[in-house]
Amino acid sequence: MSDCLFCKIVNKEIPSEAVYEDEFVYAFHDISPVATIHIIVIPKKHIKSLNDIEENDLLLMGKILSAINKIAKDKKIDSEGYRVVNNCGENGGQTVDHIHFHLLGGRNMMWPPG
Repeated sequence: MSDCLFCKIVNKEIPSEAVYEDEFVYAFHDISPVATIHIIVIPKKHIKSLNDIEENDLLLMGKILSAINKIAKDKKIDSEGYRVVNNCGENGGQTVDHIHFHLLGGRNMMWPPG
């Protein structure tokens, strides 16, 4: 998608501070962090939202979760705990139409999140 912010980040048209990258997944620091550690994890393939995942995307979703696991270990938040957030649609708080996951850690997370 030529007008997608996250596709432009994946394609290096917009700079980002990379944390993790492989053939399928890209992760980078959020530019407006809400926690000590706030990393955005996205598939390199454009998928609009959780509602748009198809059967052939299931392996890709597993690769995203595996990347989140690796990042949490690298950032040393795996033992103390962290939160993974996916916002879906306007009422869910999704502001970029490219499926993405927020990895939040380094502080105590409150519940309910709001």
